Amino acid sequence: MDGIRFAFGTLTVLPVRVRRWDRGAARGGMLWAPLAGLVVGLGAGALGGVLSALGAGALLAGVASTAVPAVLTRGLHLDGLADTADGLGSGKPAAEALAIMKRSDIGPFGVVTLLLVLLAQVAVLDRLYGLGWAEGALGAVVAGVTGRLAMTLGARRGVPAARPEGLGAAVAGAVPPRGGVRGRGAVPARVRGGGARRGARRGGAARCGGARGRGGRGAAPSALCAALRRGDGGRLRRPGGDGRDGGARGPGAGALSVGRRVGASARDLTACGAARPVPPRRARTP
Repeated sequence: MDGIRFAFGTLTVLPVRVRRWDRGAARGGMLWAPLAGLVVGLGAGALGGVLSALGAGALLAGVASTAVPAVLTRGLHLDGLADTADGLGSGKPAAEALAIMKRSDIGPFGVVTLLLVLLAQVAVLDRLYGLGWAEGALGAVVAGVTGRLAMTLGARRGVPAARPEGLGAAVAGAVPPRGGVRGRGAVPARVRGGGARRGARRGGAARCGGARGRGGRGAAPSALCAALRRGDGGRLRRPGGDGRDGGARGPGAGALSVGRRVGASARDLTACGAARPVPPRRARTP
């Protein structure tokens, strides 16, 4: 519970009291960071999905789904993105760049970066909500989870903190190197399950039998279907191992399996999209 409190207390505006501030709590908090992202993503997807279902339009739904994470996190990630852009864009040595990033104001690089990133998010969600309210809501949820998964990966052992103080120093190196790979991926399994059920209702994607319609609208669900059939419930097995999870647990543990399945779906896109269902053979009459 201390890890969950750490994740929600530091990454969201939810009134959760952090009782422990040590390496153990930081490790658990970073492993549970995708769970905090799931809650934020569910809020974003719920508002955007309701607006889309009520006929408010895909663009307004995309704007709403982009605004909810900023509100639920007090703009924590947006502020960090702007600081990073200002520091890297300054072209200064490391010490001076860190001093620029620590300032409370925002420079031109930060403004331009925030503008482009937010426009890109709205554009992508607008496209997804244009396909349907469920597609847009699912996209918002996946974005919330994967965005916090980056924190789990960044807090792995061997990645030092840029400064000896602050939140980064508290969590840097707290996650074991294999903490993001071993164990069960509970959140990705939920996401894959929801995508598979939605894909099965669109274009007969329950079978990898080819894309329906022109433009390949059914090709992506078909490719996802092929990737899901190879799924193992979100568990990554070590070569020669018995497949049992033996490391850190939490939504962050094992979540890297999503990347493998995304890559697999991309490789299978052509094969699944071009395949055609084979009719059953008729028995020959003597």
